Amino acid sequence: MMITTEKTNDKQQSGTGIKNGVKIAVRNLTIVLGGRTIIDGVDLDIYQGKTLAVMGLSGMGKSTMIRAIIRLLEPEKGEIFIDGEDILKMKQSRLDQARKKIGMVFQKAALFDSLTIAENVGFSLKEHTRMKPAEIRKIVSEKLKIVDLEGKEDHLPSELSGGMQKRASLARAICNTPEVVLYDEPTTGLDPIMCNIINKLIMDLQKRFNVTSIVVTHDLQSAFMIADEIAMLHNGKIIEKGTPEEFQNSKNPIVQQFIQGSTQGPIAL
Repeated sequence: MMITTEKTNDKQQSGTGIKNGVKIAVRNLTIVLGGRTIIDGVDLDIYQGKTLAVMGLSGMGKSTMIRAIIRLLEPEKGEIFIDGEDILKMKQSRLDQARKKIGMVFQKAALFDSLTIAENVGFSLKEHTRMKPAEIRKIVSEKLKIVDLEGKEDHLPSELSGGMQKRASLARAICNTPEVVLYDEPTTGLDPIMCNIINKLIMDLQKRFNVTSIVVTHDLQSAFMIADEIAMLHNGKIIEKGTPEEFQNSKNPIVQQFIQGSTQGPIAL
């Protein structure tokens, strides 16, 4: 299986060199942290309404890459197009507008401890819109119902289980009804049943809102379940990209060692 799985005869968006239907296009992305190249010339296309799972060993820069996509850090070089517009060239006011299209689910939920669940979920609406409190509360309740947290509006994060906190984080990410959702290890630290609940929510949100998603995960079962495509990041580069079936049948020995969890193979441990 070859990494370049997209059809070469796809039409391109005028003037950008990006194929039609591509929601996010990453070009030659290079990120250097502490003098070390974490991401080394990565190219990726994520199509509208599809889910890409990004896999790889710990410390390979998966989370760093999605933080660059929302421009929480500045890369050394490269381009990141969302709807054909390079966010790395945006001025702050335009970037703020573009970020409204994007929801982010952080690895540890990242809820504000001193705020209620309703206040956490509705935080961006309160800060960035002129909605009245009653309007915000109505939207928050709708989003909490989607993630099966109806009635938890007035609870503090400490009163919820880890799985519930993760679902509240997901509700917050979709409160603006974003076009793109980025997930950083959404099932880390959860039991198998709760992992399955989170995975089904990710799939449901994709279908319900036609969102484009990037999911950073170590969980092979989750990736095979939720992803339209899987990309493996290794030593700063994408070494494989394809459907779950293509990924599982890859002839790349690094990919196969990762899938099998073997201590024997080309990956230096």
